[in-house]
Amino acid sequence: MGRSRTAAYHTLGCKLNFAETSTLARSLEEAGYARVRLEDRPDVFVLNTCSVTENADKECRQWVRRFQRINPEAFVAVVGCYAQLKPQEIAAIPGVDLVLGASEKFDLAAHIDQLGGKQAEGQAIFGAIKEVKRFVPSHNEADRTRTFLKVQDGCDYFCSFCTIPLARGRSRSGTIAETVAIAERIAASGVQEIVLTGVNTGDFGRHAVTSSAVEKENFLGLIEALDRMEGIARFRISSIEPNLCSDAIIRFVAGSRRFAPHFHMPLQSGSDALLQRMRRRYDTALYAERVHAIKQLMPHACIGADVITGTPGETEEEFLKTHAFLRSIPVDYLHVFTYSERANTTAVRMDDSVPIEVRRERTKQLRILSNKLHRAFLDKHLGTTRPVLFEAEEVDGRMLGFTDNYVRVSAPYDDALVNTVVPVSLDRIDGEGHVTGTLIVPASHAVAPSEGVVPASHAVAPSEGVAPASHAVAPSEGVVPASHAVAPSEGVVPAA
Repeated sequence: MGRSRTAAYHTLGCKLNFAETSTLARSLEEAGYARVRLEDRPDVFVLNTCSVTENADKECRQWVRRFQRINPEAFVAVVGCYAQLKPQEIAAIPGVDLVLGASEKFDLAAHIDQLGGKQAEGQAIFGAIKEVKRFVPSHNEADRTRTFLKVQDGCDYFCSFCTIPLARGRSRSGTIAETVAIAERIAASGVQEIVLTGVNTGDFGRHAVTSSAVEKENFLGLIEALDRMEGIARFRISSIEPNLCSDAIIRFVAGSRRFAPHFHMPLQSGSDALLQRMRRRYDTALYAERVHAIKQLMPHACIGADVITGTPGETEEEFLKTHAFLRSIPVDYLHVFTYSERANTTAVRMDDSVPIEVRRERTKQLRILSNKLHRAFLDKHLGTTRPVLFEAEEVDGRMLGFTDNYVRVSAPYDDALVNTVVPVSLDRIDGEGHVTGTLIVPASHAVAPSEGVVPASHAVAPSEGVAPASHAVAPSEGVVPASHAVAPSEGVVPAA
């Protein structure tokens, strides 16, 4: 294994995976493995895989080959969703020494030390996913501005297209007290924003057994407890299912001191017939009602949606229904995914497969629509003032940050602004799709960590949260000039 005992990590997929990679890295550090970069020829490579991406197997093989080129003698461990779904296949990849399942990955250091070094053949250690009951909280530490905190894992929904219940197991979470304690430790490290993440975040606490009927071990109880914390400027909900985004949660966020007016709600399709085939737990009427409820209380809120194109049986008429539905509701950006077949799912056995080229064309059309929607969202906030949390990275003399309602803001780099919340007047959209603005106060007067709420004088008035007619998306639109387009990766963080 070598004397230096170093380890490097690469993560594929969602924010949840990134949080778990950090937890794995901390466990290896406690076992004596210093974290280094991939190019530093570590003794151990850890690959955290994803099953959602279309090319999971291809990506896994590519990264193993890359690890071998960097250090042929290194021990290679593969974990994550794809490792639970295809452990034997991954173990057979040349260069792989260890594959760990959904529960076993959290004992990574012990398994590595038990094997003692490189293996002649890859070893796969995994259990039946139905037996996975343990919840392991996780959070990343690489960014001193923003941390992703895993508050829930697994899913009980079994949608027809999805492998997540097969890869991560049933829904489970910690308690409110445990989660708040972790959040307090994160706040003590100086982080200013915590993003609550999970597979089905709003399902937090559903299986919890409490000692008192008064205790609210549910997602609303969690966010109420977190909002009472001191030392953190902002909380953000990574995503929440529309059927779990209750009026009580919406009202709470609207009146919260710290929760950001930003909701990401998976839609998947604007066709009720298709939603039924997908086994989704809502219809378009409920989704639209949730979106309008948010905008009524928070006109300035940012709402994002996940959409899948090309699921089996999606006719041209159903796709056009999705396009029309998205134009009819005030959503502000889309994450668009092209359907790909997944073994052991219901959808893979359905008839009426949509040709790949048709799926890709539909994805292209929805991404064009997303660009238009996001541009309209940015336009309607020009001339308003929002609180911006600035990040440390410097690019060409500038720094970036997010407003509370998820506008990506660019400003001249100033070290005094890093990890502070500052009111910024939003002036114009630059060529990168970022909004530039004017600082309302000097850095020395930035919002303190315990504040995190823009003063009333800087808030967006209710009338400002509605796009002028000139900025609205007309039913026939959906194509934005290239000069105005916002690239899918700009201003949008990927979802769980």
